Amino acid sequence: MAIKLILLDTSILIDYFRKPNKEKTILVELINKGYTFSISTITKFEIYTGATDNQLEFWNTLFKNFKIFSFDEKSADIASKLNTELKKKRKQIDIADLFIASIAIAHKIPIATSNKKHFERIDGITIID
Repeated sequence: MAIKLILLDTSILIDYFRKPNKEKTILVELINKGYTFSISTITKFEIYTGATDNQLEFWNTLFKNFKIFSFDEKSADIASKLNTELKKKRKQIDIADLFIASIAIAHKIPIATSNKKHFERIDGITIID
């Protein structure tokens, strides 16, 4: 398989951080499948918001290996449309997940998440298994 860029949801990074045996994480599984990684500024915010001072070095080191995509005007427009569609269906999701999904769609990047329940509600997103 050719190297392919994917957007990691926060759930993938939390799984990697929490498990003592890193080899049994979704992130390592994705590495073994030949993927390269990016994250969104939303994920970076979520991680840093929950991190203690002792954990910052771990996250700073990990994030150096990832391309980071910002929540920009195009993403905001997509998020607005997605939210309207989800609201009509009464299937809205957390705002952070909505923003992460809109960044993935804006940049045409598949997403890896362990929170498929939310992301499967969104048309136009590709979820990596």
